[in-house]
Amino acid sequence: MSDAKANRSNIRFIDTRSAPEAFGPAPDLAAVSALLEIGQRLGILPYFERDEVVEAAALAADVNLPVAGVEMLLTTYEAAAIINKVPGREGAFRAAPSFPTLCYQAGYLSWALNANRPFIEHAREFLEDAESARKKYHRDMEQVAVSSEWQGSMAFYPSLVSFVLEAKPTRIVDLGAGTARMLVDVLQQLPDATGVALDLAHDACAAAEVLAESGGVADRLTVVERSIQSLATDDAILAGADMITAGFVFHDMLPEEEATADAVLRNCRAALPEGGILAITDAVPYAVTGWERRFSALVTYMHQQFMGRKLLTESEWGDKLSNAGFSDVQCIRQSSPTGRLFIATA
Repeated sequence: MSDAKANRSNIRFIDTRSAPEAFGPAPDLAAVSALLEIGQRLGILPYFERDEVVEAAALAADVNLPVAGVEMLLTTYEAAAIINKVPGREGAFRAAPSFPTLCYQAGYLSWALNANRPFIEHAREFLEDAESARKKYHRDMEQVAVSSEWQGSMAFYPSLVSFVLEAKPTRIVDLGAGTARMLVDVLQQLPDATGVALDLAHDACAAAEVLAESGGVADRLTVVERSIQSLATDDAILAGADMITAGFVFHDMLPEEEATADAVLRNCRAALPEGGILAITDAVPYAVTGWERRFSALVTYMHQQFMGRKLLTESEWGDKLSNAGFSDVQCIRQSSPTGRLFIATA
């Protein structure tokens, strides 16, 4: 018998059952988050987000990468149960059924550690001279947008879409619309409605126009590249709206531009008819409910210490919306830690 065969026959396998309980979900979450971010930065992940059947050679050509490198990544994704092989098609893959959940879970880790990386790396400078550090260090806004979208996909986003569809508005204006994914989804299901997507980012507006065209709603969706602050003095785009939505954008004006934020809220109220709705999704500080306590603490600290932002409590939001002229305000806790949906009725 050869030495190699002898060595193989003498191997003993020992399986410890205490490891899973000790590690919890941390190894899975860390691995999935890293792999998904790699795919996102390479331009590969959107193909699986659209639930397309993917072959390495065609994908490599689309994203201008070596076939061998794409093949290795897809093999790794399949080994990690992020994607599955397509039966009967050699070398073809599509997203695993758990793919949306994996993106959602990875969104929290990605936002905490990567979207806010400058704050973590330069924490001392921020604590010593926050104003100077904020001018010097900036977040990767694409990373912020992607990680926030992953979080929102199964947290605040579905509840907002469900609320909008149930209300059946005829004209919706979304403030800070990003790529207008929410409006496109809603307009596809409300064929008689029209919408306006407002965002300051040029790239987001360009992507919104592409998404509207591919989604078949370009004739009913107007994309406006402007800041929310501009609505304080020029609110013409709000005319005719019976619903106005805004997701995690108002806190960007606080505290320095609080007067501007108040003016925007008043103009929203003035533009809406009686019974019209303003739906604002935003974060509240230091939520104490057990399941959201820790992530809420991080969100609050990041915004207050590093971004210099002021998060309003539920009662402060109620007062602000009432002062803007809204007659009824409801606060709906979201599935996302620290997220709240405020429904203000004109």
